[in-house]
Amino acid sequence: MPASAPTILATSAGYLPHARLRFGFGPMMAFALELAREQGPRTDRPPRICNIGTASGDDKGFQRDMEEAAREAGYVLHHLSLFPQPNVEDIEDYLRGFDVLWVNGGSVVNLLAVWRAHGLPEILRRLWQDGVVLAGISAGSLCWFEGGVTDSFGPELRPVRDGLGFLPGANGVHMDSEQRRRPLLYELVAAGTLGSALCTDDGSGLLFRGTELVEAVAEVDGARVTRIERGADGGAMETDLPVRRLR
Repeated sequence: MPASAPTILATSAGYLPHARLRFGFGPMMAFALELAREQGPRTDRPPRICNIGTASGDDKGFQRDMEEAAREAGYVLHHLSLFPQPNVEDIEDYLRGFDVLWVNGGSVVNLLAVWRAHGLPEILRRLWQDGVVLAGISAGSLCWFEGGVTDSFGPELRPVRDGLGFLPGANGVHMDSEQRRRPLLYELVAAGTLGSALCTDDGSGLLFRGTELVEAVAEVDGARVTRIERGADGGAMETDLPVRRLR
């Protein structure tokens, strides 16, 4: 069942501590699935998620952890794997069978290169326009924008400027837990290397309809969402955005 408009949920969220599992799915994942079920008659089938773990090399252990979290939450979760080769014959047809395409974290630079080799940008753009919800965390947030900052190249953060560009400007992730990101984003936005950056603390996310930001949301208390823009004085300034707490 599709969303009512092209929808992207770009986050630094989605996983919460769990007593028995490596992690559980929290309100952010439930919100992504709610967005995907806005149109058409509801059915009794469980919500369907496709995990796309390209950024971590389709790590099998993490895939199993995702399956356990989905089982506990009552969701159906499968994977699109591209290593060592695609695990399905027709990628686009396969992905159309899901409510949400959830992109995991890791190396956004490697993700973009592998996706382009397999034609994923064109496929994902078509699915997005057709109402399949695109969502993800960290690299799975950065990838939808024009650019951001990443540790994909090594320990030192560097800019990435060849994102998919579905969404305008830049994206910052993990802003409260990785302190080096903010000063570099200030520097790059002030220099014009990156456009204005929308930034999420751990536990928060950005909801876009088409290319318009319509809401900032959080699944934990106190998580901030901010915008870093180039100021009139040639520097950069940061503004807090209103955040709705998901329950």
